Amino acid sequence: MRTKLLNISIIFVLVLMIAIPSMNNIQRALADTSDLKVTGTILHLREGPGLSYPIITTLDEGDSLTSISREGDWIQVKAGNYEGWVASWLTASINDKQTVDKTLISQVDRLNIRTEPDISSAVLGQLSIGSQAKLIEKNGEWAKIDWNGLVGWVSTDYVTINDLPEKKVTAEANEPKVEVSAKKINKDTTFTVLVDALNVRQNHDLNAKKIGTASNGQTFKVLAQEHNWVKIQYNDNKAGWVYSFYGTFSNKEKPTSKSASSSSELESVTIIYNGTNLRTDSTTTADVVARVDAGETYPIVGAKNDFYEIQVDDKTAFVANWVVTTTSSSKASTASKKDKSKPRKKGTLNGLTIVVDAGHGGNDHGTTGQRGTDEKEVTLKTASLLASKLSAAGANVVMTRESDEYVALRKRVSIAHQYEADAFISIHYDATDDSSINGFTSYYMNSNQQGLAEAINKGLSNKIDLKNRGTQQGNYLVLRENRQQAALIELGYLSNGSEERVITSAKFREQATLGIYQGILNYFNEEQ
Repeated sequence: MRTKLLNISIIFVLVLMIAIPSMNNIQRALADTSDLKVTGTILHLREGPGLSYPIITTLDEGDSLTSISREGDWIQVKAGNYEGWVASWLTASINDKQTVDKTLISQVDRLNIRTEPDISSAVLGQLSIGSQAKLIEKNGEWAKIDWNGLVGWVSTDYVTINDLPEKKVTAEANEPKVEVSAKKINKDTTFTVLVDALNVRQNHDLNAKKIGTASNGQTFKVLAQEHNWVKIQYNDNKAGWVYSFYGTFSNKEKPTSKSASSSSELESVTIIYNGTNLRTDSTTTADVVARVDAGETYPIVGAKNDFYEIQVDDKTAFVANWVVTTTSSSKASTASKKDKSKPRKKGTLNGLTIVVDAGHGGNDHGTTGQRGTDEKEVTLKTASLLASKLSAAGANVVMTRESDEYVALRKRVSIAHQYEADAFISIHYDATDDSSINGFTSYYMNSNQQGLAEAINKGLSNKIDLKNRGTQQGNYLVLRENRQQAALIELGYLSNGSEERVITSAKFREQATLGIYQGILNYFNEEQ
């Protein structure tokens, strides 16, 4: 009997081994269900659909993913033994045909690279006219590209697509051959940095070794240009490459001391806040040598860290770059006035300069909604869409940020002052502890700002179905410290679950930006 039972057990085990596939086969079966792959150099797998959620693990370019569900710009996936959320714009369908034999060339300046093939999606970067990128795939009126490691979508209406030319491989990035292919530069051309910190690299490639950092306001001699990169004389012994989008060119070298040129030729700063400190060194802990008021102008003799060194009577002092605005020459001022003097037809925004401020960014996430929406993400999408409408109406639009980066509040205000903006529009989404509160609100602070805020509020009320909480006075720094006409818009409550679902949709952004645009247009039509 025992022998019979043993034989039955052996047979049962053999049947199970045949019927159940091996673990390797199971893993292979799971792998076969993969429908996505990682297109970014690295991709963070997060616990929830948003940049504020903790990172579970980091995935590499080319890794396979199995999609489970989708929420906005985020996809829930399974990656090996992990399950979490990834940003959709850093993934691609595993069945996508890689068009590695094509290159894409921008026909226009400042062509937006977007996270998705949609004009309402966030802007990752911009191509300059003549910029080249590798074509990954073409989808109707959109093309997916890889530009120096940045993967995103551009409109095919503004590009040329050609066969990729054969690429010659050079042994060293700094060999003279690179110089031969680079654009020739006027010997007096300089490049001035316009961002807080700009990486200086060994070669014109985002993956090249970083050799230093340039600060806002620093000016360097230009040695060569290669597409969107500029080679600068970083210091006496070293040259390096920086991304040209984050600076401006000039054909007159900036003086480095007061003896180099007369005061009338120097680039100058204008103080924009009363009680601004002038210090002995380029740090906020240095001794204060004087306190000056808004409107005072001083010639620049140098730059260090985030400070300008300025000429004050017979000595120099340092002032923080976020409390001043700069002017380079009388020509720039004259050009600005000339632009503003152009007649504007009713129904257009020709000749007007409008600063569009996407709230928060970078390590400042803003509020996070009940469903995981990061405020900084939807403000950027909304601001980009508004900017396109204003530009189409003829306005000169300046955005305080065009990607997920941190911009200080005072810096945002200084941009409005620097461009002498006719309007400053700050886009936000609201939140409160009471999840039942809902609606949109338009804010102003100074009396000259009230009319603009009211006009925008009226425009919004005609386009969106949210509760109108009216126009109110709000003590926000971007309004309080702003000399220009300015308004801050809170486009609904992310803390209200049902309202969050509405206000994070592309349809809402389209209607909301249409309402803001109409309000701005009506305001300037009445002012004419």
